[in-house]
Amino acid sequence: MLKGKTIVIGVCGGIASYKAVGLCSMLVKAGAKVQVMMTQSAAKFVTPFTFQTISRHQVYTDTFEEQDAARISHIDVADHADLIVIAPATANMIGKMAHGLADDMMSTTLLATTAPIWVSPAMNVHMLAHAAVQHNLEILRQRGVRILDPAEGQLACGYTGKGRLPEPEDLFQEIQCYFQAEHSWQGKRLLVTAGGTRERIDPVRYIGNDSSGKMGYALAEAAARKGADVVLVSANVAIPAPEGVRLVQVETAEQMRSAVLQEFDQSHVVIKAAAVADYRPIRTETKKRKKQPLEPGASQQTDADNWTIELVPNPDILAELGERRTHQFIIGFAAETHDLAHYAMDKLRRKKCQLMVANDISAEGAGFHGDTNIVSLFDDNGLLMAFPQMTKRELADRILSVAEQKLPGSSSEVQGGERDALR
Repeated sequence: MLKGKTIVIGVCGGIASYKAVGLCSMLVKAGAKVQVMMTQSAAKFVTPFTFQTISRHQVYTDTFEEQDAARISHIDVADHADLIVIAPATANMIGKMAHGLADDMMSTTLLATTAPIWVSPAMNVHMLAHAAVQHNLEILRQRGVRILDPAEGQLACGYTGKGRLPEPEDLFQEIQCYFQAEHSWQGKRLLVTAGGTRERIDPVRYIGNDSSGKMGYALAEAAARKGADVVLVSANVAIPAPEGVRLVQVETAEQMRSAVLQEFDQSHVVIKAAAVADYRPIRTETKKRKKQPLEPGASQQTDADNWTIELVPNPDILAELGERRTHQFIIGFAAETHDLAHYAMDKLRRKKCQLMVANDISAEGAGFHGDTNIVSLFDDNGLLMAFPQMTKRELADRILSVAEQKLPGSSSEVQGGERDALR
């Protein structure tokens, strides 16, 4: 899976930089093209020549050391990377990344790249726990940077605790799994719904909800990245569509139902992340309804001026899909404010879903408009997994990984005895 991949290793100034040599060697042996960037401090621990010998490529340490006049080094590295791994990542580099500073080769390249970025912090246990470092790590998480959890053990400073760089073998396995997952959904067709429907009252007013579509879009993006053929049915979303997906735009619940049913039979997996309005006005006015002006001498409106709108139920798209299901694996979403497990399980069984993603939208860090979420996954046997707060992009990858394990015929299908280990 690593052959033909360009992996950039960013080495910062810490005693753990020697482990990056082992990681570089493993990646090269696996067929990857490895390019190494080093800070000036890193070169005090391991020489650039060491990495150059192992990678068989130039090692970048200075933005202004241009070897080829036909290209700008930091842009060239940024453009050709399939993955950038900063290991070890110091508190200084984490701070630069969080605040958009670009004063050396590495930080400049990180601002210029569109490739996935992983950060593997390694530092003193108290530095790692410092509020400023934790705040900076959280900023990076919210931007979609993956933070690799530091290992625990004896640190170079003499302390024992969290702050060690994982072993090269562990980092290599993480990278290998990432690229294997790139193709794990190849041959699968996914139907994803996102956003919130609008039900028109008149040409300028509608009944709607607060859905931003971010969770559904993150799922569509992650599935496309893993090789799936993705159809995204989107209602009233103000963010750009992910690359590599076929976008179908709708406004109302009935339009969404029509679009979903048209794609349903050909789909292997259906992810219903959209917030569909339960009701719509029985009648839509063709002209804007005007507010009646007060009568001369009147101080306030009367009951006669009230506007009563009669609502009728919208079609229950998820329930209909559950009834029509033949081979499809259906994932539903439940946004609740209380009794999460009860309502999630009730919805899963009534709508005949195979997996239910539930969140408490009243919790801080969860809900519609933010970039983070806190969700729990349920299947027929109850709670399968509860995730802490993380970015919606991270959650999308986690949800798809669980779904992949539970697809019929999967060799890694989750069994009952494994449930505790997943939590």
